[in-house]
Amino acid sequence: MLSLHIVLLVTVFCWQGTSAQGANFPTATKIMWSSINLKNIIDWEPKPTNYTYTVMIRNQYFQDWKKKCIYTKETTCEVTDLMKDVNATYEIRIVSEDKNLDTVEEPPYAEGPSFTPSDQTIIGKPVIHNFTLNRDTLTVLVKDTLSPYRYPNNTLIPLRDFFPNNFEYTLFYRKASSTGKKQQSSSTNEIVVKVDKGESYCFFVQALVPSRKQNRVSENSLEMCTSSDGGAASGFLPSTGFLCLSNLILLYWLL
Repeated sequence: MLSLHIVLLVTVFCWQGTSAQGANFPTATKIMWSSINLKNIIDWEPKPTNYTYTVMIRNQYFQDWKKKCIYTKETTCEVTDLMKDVNATYEIRIVSEDKNLDTVEEPPYAEGPSFTPSDQTIIGKPVIHNFTLNRDTLTVLVKDTLSPYRYPNNTLIPLRDFFPNNFEYTLFYRKASSTGKKQQSSSTNEIVVKVDKGESYCFFVQALVPSRKQNRVSENSLEMCTSSDGGAASGFLPSTGFLCLSNLILLYWLL
């Protein structure tokens, strides 16, 4: 019976995280990262009652902790703006505290897993911007995915710019009447392939970071197809403005 009690105590200590002596606030558990296209978010449990959370983060090159979501009652926090160096590895702490409590003691906290954005972010589903089928050539243009980060001129930085010489799009294409796929990769967002004259084709695109050991490939884009007559064809995604205008016209007639 004595050995069983010791095991239980060790398990509870590891689950609750590191806490300051004398503090009685629960510490965060189930701390998880979620990251898509370098948008980085921390989630944890439980919901606080008579206390709040503050997220603290630092990277491997600097010892100073930076704070985010200070005195929050939420259990999620986006920390993208504190992770400017996407190649660095970041440590995370979630502090349990009461901003109205005057104490000299260090508040209790829990430590989460480390995270390296460039290695671990998920590459989101690519979008086919347009395509052209002209005789024996199919040209597909992929819309470059944008990250949350900005250049000095305030324009958003494309995701591919964080992976110089290490980011590709792969086009998977087939005759509309067949299930056999071929593929062609490109280091740019334009993919050109030779096809049979008079045939219609269906295709989709994946994004790829070849140097990765895991999370190398994105989800498939939506599949698109050329015209069924096999002649020259082109296609575009509808613009947001067009969709909004259509909705307004429909609303007008309904009224």
